[in-house]
Amino acid sequence: MADRPTTPPPSTSNVQQLSLTPDQVKRIELNRLKAKARQRALDAAASSSASKLNVNNKRPLEVVSADSKSPTAPKPLKRDSRLGKYFDYDLSKMINSKGGFLVDEGKEVDENERAKQRQRERERAMANIEPPLFLDNSMNPKCNECQSLDIDHSFKKVFHVLVCHKCKQDKPEKYSLLTKTECKQDYLLTDPELRDEELMPHMLKANPHHSTFSNMMLYLRMHVEDFAWKKWGSPEALDAEWEKRENEKKKKRGKKFEEGLRDLRRRTKETVWQRRRDAEHQHTYGLAEAGDDGVGTQRCTECGFEIEVEEL
Repeated sequence: MADRPTTPPPSTSNVQQLSLTPDQVKRIELNRLKAKARQRALDAAASSSASKLNVNNKRPLEVVSADSKSPTAPKPLKRDSRLGKYFDYDLSKMINSKGGFLVDEGKEVDENERAKQRQRERERAMANIEPPLFLDNSMNPKCNECQSLDIDHSFKKVFHVLVCHKCKQDKPEKYSLLTKTECKQDYLLTDPELRDEELMPHMLKANPHHSTFSNMMLYLRMHVEDFAWKKWGSPEALDAEWEKRENEKKKKRGKKFEEGLRDLRRRTKETVWQRRRDAEHQHTYGLAEAGDDGVGTQRCTECGFEIEVEEL
């Protein structure tokens, strides 16, 4: 037992006893815990990055944000001075002036007006839809010429005529469309007669000459001829009336031409007479020269013509 080595007692000569306050001890413990937490976060990041290595055992590329302090962060581009000056506007302080128009801010759209507008749009859409075909052919409308089912629904709706597209092209003497001007010039119809939709149904079409012009009014030749025969009695009577009006127009044009010719002759004569009158010489006499017998003479200053004058 005497030969067993023993641990020497700690030396107290080099150890300095420190006296710490409770606040200092608490701060030391908190710093130690924070250091351990940072170390654990670094270890976890290292392990996660190691697990995300690609097939080449490299770290994957990551997008570096613009506000990052990394040296590889993208730098903001400088504006090209050649683009000129520009102004920064604070959109939050801008006011909508409605383009300078006077608009009621508090005015709300009437719901009834919206409902009426939607109803009108639905009615227009329904009017443009072609009617369906029935399985029973006897219930389907047929062409009056060839009994085909492929009828033109626009002719049926406007002119109340059942005709297919083929017959409409093959028989222009019955189903061609005439303009309002043609009806007035060729069939001698008047505007009140052409505006009456019950007597003369017509189709409206956009004017091909200009979009702002009034719509064209197209009439079915068959309807126009039937109405014209009833009005004038027969095609021969219509031709006679047309020839009569043409002769009257020719007479009016001839009369107008004769009047213009007479006026031209009159103005020509007046012009020649005035030119001749202006060309005549007007004497300009000077002072009278006294004579021996009491009769003086006056002489024209331009041509030398002399006249005798009595002296008083």
